[in-house]
Amino acid sequence: MKIKLNAADIQFNFIRSRGPGGQNVNKVATAVLLRFNVRHASLPEAVRERLIMILGKKLSSSGDLLIKANRFRNQERNRQDALERLHEWIHRASIPVKKRKATKPTFASKQKHLQHKKIHGKIKLMRSRKLLREE
Repeated sequence: MKIKLNAADIQFNFIRSRGPGGQNVNKVATAVLLRFNVRHASLPEAVRERLIMILGKKLSSSGDLLIKANRFRNQERNRQDALERLHEWIHRASIPVKKRKATKPTFASKQKHLQHKKIHGKIKLMRSRKLLREE
């Protein structure tokens, strides 16, 4: 399933990055803060609902997903990294959940379970008799 995102749904804010980089860190805003409003985005309804469910507490109260990318020292690479992470979330949500088929245990598995219970009960019974003999 191919999903195209509307560029108007995505907002980029460029902020100063922390970490190594020398004087460049103090001067250039290389980190990217991507803001994507899931509730108002142009996504199919089923994908939107699954995305909201998958993200859970990662969403703000207004329905915004915030992705901060500061792995790279280059603003454009951080921007691409943030977009890739957004696409990964949307891809996860686009895969429909398989419905579980109701199954019954087989006759042989029921018999095996009962046999195991009998053996376990005998072991416990032997323990209790052993304790009674020692007293």
